[in-house]
This record gives sequence, C-alpha cells and structure tokens, in this order.
Amino acid sequence: MTANGILQTILYFVVLFALVKPLGAFMARVYEGERTFLHPVLAPLERALYRVCGVDPEEGMSWRTYAVAMLLFNGLGLIAVYVLQRLQGVLPLNPQGFDGVSPDSSFNTAVSFATNTNWQGYGGEATMSYATQMLALTVQNFVSAATGMAVLVALIRGLRARSASSIGNFWVDLVRSTLYVLLPLSLVLALFLVSQGVVQNLRPYESTQLVETTADADGKPVAEQVLPMGPAASQVAIKQLGTNGGGFFNVNSAHPFENPTPLSDFVEALAILLIPAALCFTFGAMVGDTRQGWAILAAMTLLFVPLLVLCLQQEQAGNPRLTAVGADQVASAVQPGGNMEGKDVRFGIARSTLWASATTAASNGSVNSMHDSYTPLGGMVPMFLIQMGEVVYGGVGSGLYGMLAFAIITVFVAGLMVGRTPEYLGKKIEAYEMKMASLVVLIPPAVVLVTTAIAVVAPAGVGAIANHGPHGFSEILYAFSSMGNNNGSAFAGLSANVPFYNLLGGVAMFVARFWLAIPILAIAGSLAAKKVVPQSAGTLPTHGPLFVLTLCGIVIVVGVLTFVPALALGPIVEHLKMIA
Repeated sequence: MTANGILQTILYFVVLFALVKPLGAFMARVYEGERTFLHPVLAPLERALYRVCGVDPEEGMSWRTYAVAMLLFNGLGLIAVYVLQRLQGVLPLNPQGFDGVSPDSSFNTAVSFATNTNWQGYGGEATMSYATQMLALTVQNFVSAATGMAVLVALIRGLRARSASSIGNFWVDLVRSTLYVLLPLSLVLALFLVSQGVVQNLRPYESTQLVETTADADGKPVAEQVLPMGPAASQVAIKQLGTNGGGFFNVNSAHPFENPTPLSDFVEALAILLIPAALCFTFGAMVGDTRQGWAILAAMTLLFVPLLVLCLQQEQAGNPRLTAVGADQVASAVQPGGNMEGKDVRFGIARSTLWASATTAASNGSVNSMHDSYTPLGGMVPMFLIQMGEVVYGGVGSGLYGMLAFAIITVFVAGLMVGRTPEYLGKKIEAYEMKMASLVVLIPPAVVLVTTAIAVVAPAGVGAIANHGPHGFSEILYAFSSMGNNNGSAFAGLSANVPFYNLLGGVAMFVARFWLAIPILAIAGSLAAKKVVPQSAGTLPTHGPLFVLTLCGIVIVVGVLTFVPALALGPIVEHLKMIA
C-alpha cells in the first residue's frame, strides 16, 4: 500500500463522517414532519401532491396496509418500466432509433430497477432511448430508493412507539424521502457533475475524427469514433445517492462521460455511502438516543475497513502470474504498481479498491474498475461484502433495516446467554420478531445459493460463462450474489443477457427485495404494539463496545458459515492456483 493511497482513503472517511450528523439530523426532522430550510419552497408542493393523489397525511397505517401500499406502488412501477422498454421504438426522444427491448431483457431490467438492484444485462448507450433512460430508469432510481427509506422509517417508528397500531403512512414517507432528501441532493450533485464534464443533453450521438486511423476486429480501417450523448448527469447523481448503481453507459463510472475527473470520482464515491451512513444518525435521533445510531455506524465501519484494507493490499501486491510474463508491477514515479488490469490509470489502485468495496458494501453496484480483473482474494472482498447481506452501510434504508434485523438477533443471543428475555430499545424480542428477523437474514443466502446451483448445472447457465474452472464459478456466484442482495455489480465474462439469466435473475431480485421488506414491516408492527420495558441490571446496553463487537461477530458468522464453502470453490482455490 502506498502512502498516497492511504491518505486518499483516510480523507474519504474524514469527509464522510463529517457529513453524517448534519445530513442525518436533517433527515430526522424531515421524517418527524418538522420544519426545515426547504419547507418554504417544497411544503406547498408536498401538500399539492397529497391533494391530487387523495392522500390524508395524518392517516396512519397498520403494517399490513403499509406493505400493501408499498407492493402496489412498486408493482405498478415495474409494469411501467417494462412497457416503456417494449414501446421505446415508437416513442419520442429516441434520436438513435433504437428498437424496443426484448421481452426477457425488459422483464429483467424492470424488476432490477423497481427493486433498487439496477443489474444491467444490456449496454445503455446501445440499447436504451433517452425516453426510457429518463421516464423509466431514472424515475425508478428515485422511488425505489425512497421505498427503502420509507420501510426503514416505519421500522424506527415501531421501535419507539408505545402500544400503537400505526407505523406511519407509506405515501407520506415516500414523498418526503423523494422531495426533501433525494431530489435536492441529486440536483446539487448533477450540477457539480456537469461542471466536471459529465454530459447532459438530448442531442443525437456525435462522430469525431480519430487522431490516428486504427483497425477493427476484421482489419478494416476505422477513422471515426461515435461519441454517445444524453442526459447522463441527472441519472448518475441519483444512481450514486440512491445506491442504485445502474450506469447510463455500458462501462458505468469507468466511462469518462460519467466520471471524467479524479474530483468527480471522489465525490461520486462519497455519494455512495453518504445517505446510508447518515441514516444511522437519523435512527438514533428518531429513537431519542443518538448513541444507538453511532453504535450501528461503528459496527458497519469495523466490518468495512478490514475488508477494504485486504482488497487494497491484494491489488497493490500484484499478480505473480503477470510478473512471470514480464509485466512490471513495481510502484514507481511513473506508475502505481500492483495489479492495474481492469483499472483506470486516472484513479489507480487505491481509488479503484475503495470504490469497489464501497459499492458492494452499499447495495450500489456502480463500478469504476472491472472486478473480474481483480486478483482472486481482491475480487473476493466485493463478493463477500455483498454476501454479508448488504448491511455494511447497505442500500439507502434497506442496509440499516437489514442491520437492525441483525441487531435483534444479537440481543436475542445475548439474552439466551444470561437467561433473560432479550430487549432492544425497551421492546421485548420474542418468538415472532425472531422468526421475521430470521427470514430477513436467511432469504438472501438461500436465493443466492439455490440460483447459483441451478446455473452451474443448467446447460444455459454454464454456456454463458467465458472462463471455465474456478473463475467461471466465481462469475456465476458473484452474479447471483449481486442479484440476490440487490447490488447490481458483476464480474465481466458472464454473458448474462440471455433468457436463462434474465428470467432467473429477475425472480431472484424480486424475492430478495420484497420478501425482506415485508418481514421488516411485520417486525415494525409487532414492536409498535408493545409497551416499553424499563431497563434493568440484566439488560444489554446496545450502545456500548460489547454490543458493537457482538453485532459484528453475528454478521461475520452468518456470512462465513453460509458462503465459505462456495467461496472455497471459486476465489480461494483460484488464489491457491495463482500462487502455486
């Protein structure tokens, strides 16, 4: 590891944690319905939206009503995205004249964006019209992120309520998440990205003369290059802030039109973890004890940093197989050294591994380097961060409510150790809450392992991999880890835009999103109806170091016990072969 890389990483965390409290406190005020500096402008619009939609903002919902509203809204969004893709060939804002997207790819993409996964089996600049990018994909980037935030806020209300039947109003939480948090931040970030050179227009693609004529794969001379245009900055902003990750262009944030400068790279990487980290403070503020939020954030950071260091160390150490064929992997004044395969020379190893770790710790999935080109253990880090359930920061809302499910399991285990009924924030954790929390923890691994097993025995699954052996298995395992945990990133080398992966992956993404959100809402409803139990000498403090370390241990044990056998067949055996 170089001193420059270490300093860049430290600076990243300093800026991130400096923003946690102000943004987290602002979001707490938004969800409590308190006045903020944006209310003079946005409050009239918020009230108008409620009147037009016939929503009573004062009407509370039971957890079942809340869940039905969430499912109906996201189901309609899924259908809208599917229809817009199929009809894009006859719709306006299509200067390149792209045809409608195939049925299986449309289904996969519709589920992907409605579930905040943003897995992409297509190349954006060669497939999607501007209308589809804006009306289908960008809109879902906002509302799918807002849905996760709404479910989290409902859970927080359940934790702090006393003998209540309501956990809030889904429509109010959805509107406030979008209007007061996601839209203003996205506007600021989009304007910044435009200043850095990210494209934002509706012009047709442009051709430019190459400085030197080159040749294509068939040996024919090529003198021009087609430069894709489009409203990229507006989509890039929300893809990062909403932990969506879907790229406007095929190579995502490795494309200079999405991520032109080192400064844009730093800010975009910061945006990935900004809201998930700040929501920890929001949680503490809303339950009346900010120490609870800091404890959860500390646990996330303790899990994240060692894995980031491992990824950085493995990539900086390089690949001995490349050294053997004459590649220079020694750091010098003219190169960063290490394994630079698949990485942009503008960003180097430190920024690439930081982005790779952050995007998979959060359910973001955007990339500024190709994870498939990482060393075996370096590539295992992003995969393992996904497999831990995307609770290390995680997606906006979904990451924290997943971690709170682990917190419930942690206090239950601690209660068993001392022979007491476990409690969390004054609420007794009983059989019902444990059953629901177990579903939240167990469904994603089940989805990942079952779909991976199907793919490695099905001819259509094996036929889509470019690299056989352990690396080919890693490509399949990473793909379904990504889809089964709402991430969206991928190892290259897997031809996933085929009916088999589109259909199986679509089912995996749908189950992994909504079969987790519903148990979380069930926990919220159950806890809201309970009375607060006074703390006693036997109560485990959930804001101290012991709880933080126990929580980290529970998350690691679940991940290790579940996925180490599969990892042993992929990246671990590949690493042993590399150093042999």
